[in-house]
Amino acid sequence: MRLVKLSLLAALAMSMGFAAQAELQNVTVDGQIRIRYNYYDGDESISLGDKASFVEQRTRLGVKADFTDEVSARIEFDAYDIWGGGTFRSDYVTGIDGYAGDGVNLYQAYINVDELWGSALSLRVGRQELSFGNQWLVGVNDASSLFRGLSFDGLRLTYSADDFTVDAFATKLAEGMADVGENDVDFYGIYASYLGLEDITIDAYWFWVRDDGNGGAGVAPLGFDSADLHTLGLRGAGTIDAFDFNAEAAYQFGDVEDDDFTFLWIDFDDDANYSALGVNLELGYTFDCNWQPRLFGGMAYLQGGDQGEDVNSLWDLVWNDDDNDDLSFNRLFSNWEYSEFLENTDLSNVFVYRLGVSAMPTESLTLTLAAAYFVTDEAPADVNFWWDILGIFDDNHDDTLGIEAGLYADYAYSEDLNFRAGFAHFFGDDATTDHNFVTGNGLLPFLGANDEGDDGDYNYLFVETEVKF
Repeated sequence: MRLVKLSLLAALAMSMGFAAQAELQNVTVDGQIRIRYNYYDGDESISLGDKASFVEQRTRLGVKADFTDEVSARIEFDAYDIWGGGTFRSDYVTGIDGYAGDGVNLYQAYINVDELWGSALSLRVGRQELSFGNQWLVGVNDASSLFRGLSFDGLRLTYSADDFTVDAFATKLAEGMADVGENDVDFYGIYASYLGLEDITIDAYWFWVRDDGNGGAGVAPLGFDSADLHTLGLRGAGTIDAFDFNAEAAYQFGDVEDDDFTFLWIDFDDDANYSALGVNLELGYTFDCNWQPRLFGGMAYLQGGDQGEDVNSLWDLVWNDDDNDDLSFNRLFSNWEYSEFLENTDLSNVFVYRLGVSAMPTESLTLTLAAAYFVTDEAPADVNFWWDILGIFDDNHDDTLGIEAGLYADYAYSEDLNFRAGFAHFFGDDATTDHNFVTGNGLLPFLGANDEGDDGDYNYLFVETEVKF
């Protein structure tokens, strides 16, 4: 915390130093503290282990400086930590203090200019959050547990008119320090919104992730050299009388190339493709009565990719050369979680069907009861030789992953302070033992349940508090 205070003082000092030169008009300070206790009970099946219990905390502190009505700058630091996870200062054995690390990072730092040359165009340059629509594909990574946040290095142009807005951005995800465009991972996009209909927004967008260095963006799978992933999407959302709706569909296409991939002593020249559809739908109805109950339902389709041809021998597994593999729908930088157990915004290759009801017993308290049903889209390849690859795969694949039910409460103690709590249970079905490729954007198998016929029961409990200022 001392380092955070020093950072704030330094930022304020810099702001005062700029005052004489840049005619500083106003300085505001804001922040957030979010603390959540998580308890997972995986019945010897959850990926975190049999049981997991931990407290996570994210602290944010920002300074905004207004130089004129159109020119401003923002600096924001944040720290995400697990209590007792290595940044605690004290040596608890000897009692001798020793600083183990600060955990403080520069989360945002940008310059913002509105009304460029007297137009409706604005420019933001520097490290910044990106959030579009309901954050189904691009968001700030603060949903559910492990809310680490997400920001991007780059620039963003926004044109705002009465009936529409258009955003264009270019960001750098990984820098290879080579020639322009070499060994880098970049993220570009255009997002347009039409606002001419009362209480309804219609969006259209194009996103492009260009991975020339397999720099960790997740679109070029391990072992491949480069990837181009394009996403075209449409979204409509709003309210009509007592109904509210959100409908979004996106199609992804692109190539994943491997110029010279060597496995053991064998050289491959494999290519793969992105050709997948993603759909997210929700419809709700709010009753005009006490507690304002809202019924809602929805579905999501995240298309799975080819899971390979039937594998009849070890020879087929290692030497089969398939140049036409399609990859599953990639969630990009989503801030949506359909499950507390199956994903961390990277679920794919599934159908999801959702139902729920929410109500407000008081103006400050919101209760939500929700359930979801998960079905695999594409099963993994059949494996038919005698040892069945040490039991990792089998020939009989079920597609039903299970049903998840959760009860959640949100209490607004004041305008600044909120308390939240929730409990979720996952009723695992047969597909949880078949290692279906539904995590890691459909690139990794779900390894939750064991192989002894136990589908697995999962429990999750959390209690959270958050204050903003």
